Amino acid sequence: MSEQQLPAWADPSVSPADLDPQGVSRRGLLRRAGLFGAAFALGSAAAPAHAAGEVRRPGGEDPRLAYLVGDHHVHSVYSHDAKYTFSQLAAAGARYGLDWMVFTEHANVGHAGLGAALEHEEILRARADNPRQLIFQGLEWYIPAAEHCTVFAAPGRHEVDLLTRFERAYDGKLLGYDKGGPADADTARNEAHAVKALKWLDAQRRSGYVDDVLVLANHPMRLGIDSPHELRDWRDAAPGIMIGMEGAPGAQGAAIPGWRGANSVRGEYENKPSAQSWPGYPADAFLTYGGFDWATATVGGLWDSMLAEGRLFSVTTNSDAHRIVFDTWRNGDWQPGQTFDTTGRLPDPVNTTTPQPGSDFWPGQFSRTHVGVTGHGYRAVMAGLRAGRVWLDHGHLLDGLEVRLKRDRDAGRGMTLGGRLRVREGDRLTLHITVTTASRPNPHGIRPELAHVDVIRGAVRGPVADRDSWKAPGTRVVRTVDVSGREGTYTLRVPLTAGAESFYVRLRGSDGNRHGTGYLGASVDPHGPLPHAPGDGDPWADTWFYSNPVFVDVAGSAPAYGQVTD
Repeated sequence: MSEQQLPAWADPSVSPADLDPQGVSRRGLLRRAGLFGAAFALGSAAAPAHAAGEVRRPGGEDPRLAYLVGDHHVHSVYSHDAKYTFSQLAAAGARYGLDWMVFTEHANVGHAGLGAALEHEEILRARADNPRQLIFQGLEWYIPAAEHCTVFAAPGRHEVDLLTRFERAYDGKLLGYDKGGPADADTARNEAHAVKALKWLDAQRRSGYVDDVLVLANHPMRLGIDSPHELRDWRDAAPGIMIGMEGAPGAQGAAIPGWRGANSVRGEYENKPSAQSWPGYPADAFLTYGGFDWATATVGGLWDSMLAEGRLFSVTTNSDAHRIVFDTWRNGDWQPGQTFDTTGRLPDPVNTTTPQPGSDFWPGQFSRTHVGVTGHGYRAVMAGLRAGRVWLDHGHLLDGLEVRLKRDRDAGRGMTLGGRLRVREGDRLTLHITVTTASRPNPHGIRPELAHVDVIRGAVRGPVADRDSWKAPGTRVVRTVDVSGREGTYTLRVPLTAGAESFYVRLRGSDGNRHGTGYLGASVDPHGPLPHAPGDGDPWADTWFYSNPVFVDVAGSAPAYGQVTD
C-alpha cells in the first residue's frame, strides 16, 4: 500500500491537530501496537497485529474506547458471482479508511475444495505486508432453510480448516437445504440443521480449536425467509457467537437514478413474498427504509422485539461488494476446460474503460461499521463486536460517536453501547451523546450534515411467549434533538428516569433529507426513514446512523436474558 493510500490519521506526515477525535484515538492505538511511523513500510518486521488482543470483558465496564471502522461482508474472485481480485478490494478498503475487513466468499464445491486455501495464501501475505489493516477470512454461509450469514474466525493455524469443515458439513446450498429448495422442503429438518451448525461452531471455539468465531445474519428481510423464530433460535443456540444481523444490506447503489432500471431498490430489495417466505411478514417488509432493512428501521419492529427480551442482538452495515457502481472492469475469460469447480476462483477481471453493471460500493466507500476497542488487533475487534460496542453510518455522515449512560449520583463515565446499567426505580439518569460531525467531503464529494438525533427507548419484558413475534409495543422515539447547523464535537445530555420496568435506549439520526411517519405510526416514530420510489433512491441524499443499545436493569423488575460475555 502506497503512502498516498493511507487515511489521514494513519499517515505520520499529518499533524494530530488536523485530525478529528476518532482519528486521534485510532492513531493512539497504532502507537501502542508499534504500528505507527516506520512500521508502515511494506514488508515491515513489526509484530503481527493478531497478537494484539484484549481481556474479555462485558461491554458495560467503563472502557476507554477507540473506534475501528470495518466491513464484514466482502466478495472477491473467490466467489462465483463476484469480480475483483483480493488485492483490488484490500486496496479499496485502505483507500476508504477501513481498519478491518472480512472476506466472505460464497460456499460451493470449488470454494471448499480449492478457493479457500488459495485465498488464505493471499491473506497471509497481506497481513505480513500491512499489519495495520486487519484482514479476516470468512465464509458466506447459506443457512439451511434461510438466507445467508457471515461466518469468520480469528487468525490462527486452523482458521481455513474450520471454514471448510463447516462449509462441507453444514452449508445449505451444498446440502440442498437452502432457500432454493421446494416450498414443501423438510423445513423442520433444515432449521434444526442450522441450529446444529451454530452449536458445532461454538464448540470449536470453546475447545480452543480456534481462538474465536463470530456469526451475523446477512440481509435478513431481502427474501423474507429468515423468520422471527429462526433468528431467535440461532441466537439462543450459540449466544456467544451468533451476535446479530445486518441492519442495512450492501448493494446501496442499486437505485441510483438512471442506473439499473425503473424498478430498482436500494439493497436490491426487489422481491415479493414467495412460497418460501415467512407468511407473517407484510409486503412492506421486503423494502429498505432509508437504505436500512425493515427489521432494523421499524421502531418497535423485529429488532426491537428481540432487544425487548433483554438480550443484546447487534446490527451492522457493509458493502456486500460484488460489482461496483460505475466501475469499468468486467469478469475475465476462462481458459478452455476451466470452471470454478476446477480452479476455485474466477479469472482476473479486465478493464473495459466502459461502466459495467453493478449495485455495490467499495468497502468503506459508503457503509461503515464502527467497533469500540481497547486495543489494536483481530481479537480486539471481535471482542468489541461481541460486546456490542457498535454504531454504523452511511455516506460518512459522522466522524465520531461516543455514548455513555450513567446515574446522576454516580462518579465515573457510565455505560457505553452494549453495556448494562443497574439501577433502582426512580433513579435519575443522563444519556451523554458526544457527536463529531463530518469534517471533510465524503467519497461522493459532499460534506454530509447531521440534522437530528433520535433517542429510542424500549421496555424490557423478558422472553416472548410467541417466538414469531415481530413487534415491541413498549418501544418508541422518546426524544428528538434538532442539531441542524451544529459542527465539530459537541455533547447532548438527555435526562431519563428509571421506572418500574427495565429498558434499553438506542440512537438514530439522519441528514434530514427524507423522513416521515414510521411504519408503526406517528405515536411510535413521528419522523422515521421512508422507502424511496422505485428507481429513484440516491443513497448519498438519504443517509442515517444507528447505534446499538445500552440496557438498564431495574432492581426488582421482571427477569430478562442476561448479557453473554464469553
